[in-house]
Amino acid sequence: MTSPTETSSKSALDYMPAELPGPRARALVERDARVMAPMGRVYPLVIERALGCEVWDVDGNRFLDMNAGIAVLAAGHSHPRLVRVAQEQVTRFTHMAGTDFYNEPMVKAAEKLVAGMPGGAGWQVFFGNSGTEAVEASIKLARYATGRQNIIAFFSAFHGRSYGSLSLTASKPRQRRGFFPLLPGTFHAFYANPHRPPLDSAPEHVAETCLSFIEKTLFTTTCPPDEVAAIIVEPIQGEGGYVVPAPGFLKGLRELCDRHGILLIADEVQSGIGRTGKMWAFEHEGIVPDIVASAKGLGGGMPIGAMIAREELARQWQPGSHGNTYGGNGLSCAVTHEVLSLVEEELMANAATVGAHLMARLDALRERFPQISVVRGRGLMLGVEFVDPATGQPAGALADAIMEESFRKGLLVLTCGASTIRFCPPLVLSKEQADEAVERFALAIEACL
Repeated sequence: MTSPTETSSKSALDYMPAELPGPRARALVERDARVMAPMGRVYPLVIERALGCEVWDVDGNRFLDMNAGIAVLAAGHSHPRLVRVAQEQVTRFTHMAGTDFYNEPMVKAAEKLVAGMPGGAGWQVFFGNSGTEAVEASIKLARYATGRQNIIAFFSAFHGRSYGSLSLTASKPRQRRGFFPLLPGTFHAFYANPHRPPLDSAPEHVAETCLSFIEKTLFTTTCPPDEVAAIIVEPIQGEGGYVVPAPGFLKGLRELCDRHGILLIADEVQSGIGRTGKMWAFEHEGIVPDIVASAKGLGGGMPIGAMIAREELARQWQPGSHGNTYGGNGLSCAVTHEVLSLVEEELMANAATVGAHLMARLDALRERFPQISVVRGRGLMLGVEFVDPATGQPAGALADAIMEESFRKGLLVLTCGASTIRFCPPLVLSKEQADEAVERFALAIEACL
């Protein structure tokens, strides 16, 4: 297992950051405020360098990284194989518009992606620069190929922030506030959350209830099925709280789509590329979508997104139907090919093994802290939900406080959903580093109670 590191992880008490933010960090935060538009940073981390699962700020403080740039750095920070490939490619060429010309790194990356899809053939790729662009391409292809206009997404979903993808996003009101009107023809249904079942459903019937809402309510009132181009779903909801759907939900969606001639789009932007212990999270449910949106871990830190579609759909696009100046960028594609090779060789298996270890360690914290209601997820995509023990209701303020205190304890985590802290570290994470993360996390929880 390749796990580049500079600092051994013996105990969470071996090292704690000094004053945060330090003087250099404070100065850079002030400079940033003068020239950068507001983006809602969550705590004052100012990175100076990083390696593997470790990050150092500009004042020399060391942190253990459990968010990987929001599930982006699949191979960790500055993985030597990615550095070598990037250095070699940049001496050849960096860019030649992939929608107008050809280049081998783009072809090789697409070949590698297709080989990792169900069946290993019969798929085609369109490269963009981000997850939201992959979703936009998916929406456009679904409408183009079916001749239908409506798209169904799910409450608590996150699909991006450009207008088409934002119209499908339903995670937090602030993401949509001030941007109406959004894309017409978008509808939302209920995600089969087994921990917080919608529609007053019993947990054991939540999948059936949510599927029934689509077919017996949505289709019979406001959204005729013969006008639906696609249903887009996250196999594990990301920003919605790292929620694994109830068993049978994704299979039920696949069957529903098949009955009505609707395309199924899997948004694997956060859950794909080995993060759950399989290349794609939908593989855990034994289904095959028609279109897959990928990004984040795909580039290992380089900006890239990909729409991967069944060949019979993708070939319907006529030249000029869609395009992208930077899509197929030689540098990004060269690194992407190496990321996918690493995932196949070792990272996917490590995510499964170390992910199971980390989940067990996090779940054990429930005995000490009744504020933790559930630890959920797959592989190295894990969420720890905090509640008020007296009411069982989400404790968002507590989760935010623990996130900030974790930073002060040398641990980088982020919240998601109403009151969940996510663990989505680089897939090079070792069991020793997982243990250190849990120790630091426990110290942060204790400090906030």
